[in-house]
Amino acid sequence: MEFTHFDAQGNARMVDVSGKDVTARTAVAEGRIRVSREVYEAIEQKTVKKGDVLTVAQVAGILGCKRTAELIPMCHLLNLTNATLNFELLPETLEIRAVCTVKTEGKTGVEMEALTGVATALLTVYDMCKAIDKRMVIREIHLVEKHGGKSGDFSFAEGSGT
Repeated sequence: MEFTHFDAQGNARMVDVSGKDVTARTAVAEGRIRVSREVYEAIEQKTVKKGDVLTVAQVAGILGCKRTAELIPMCHLLNLTNATLNFELLPETLEIRAVCTVKTEGKTGVEMEALTGVATALLTVYDMCKAIDKRMVIREIHLVEKHGGKSGDFSFAEGSGT
């Protein structure tokens, strides 16, 4: 496997995508945060003193998608055509699942933007709830699927063994 973020001398570099075709690209990422019952109920009932946690985290996650190139050194600045971030409350495990879908029409994919959106949203949940309980655990942030581009489609579920 060739690592395209390094030149022949082993120096880090941004991949040159100037010769690639513009195609429609989509990526979906997800992750979870496990919280205490007290935090879960405060989020669900919208009684956290800092405000509506999931609405703020949704906006933060979308902003994270848009700012990925400023955070991850070798990412290209992309013109996103859509970014959505949704949450699922999982009462049986006291978790909140975040799912981020990002789209663009460009020469490189949006996997990093989707992953950054999930991470930013879950970190925002942590930040807004840490006064209640700091024992929250962010976990399982991963790419679920991606479509478009030279490498084709990817699905985490296919052949992952998990």
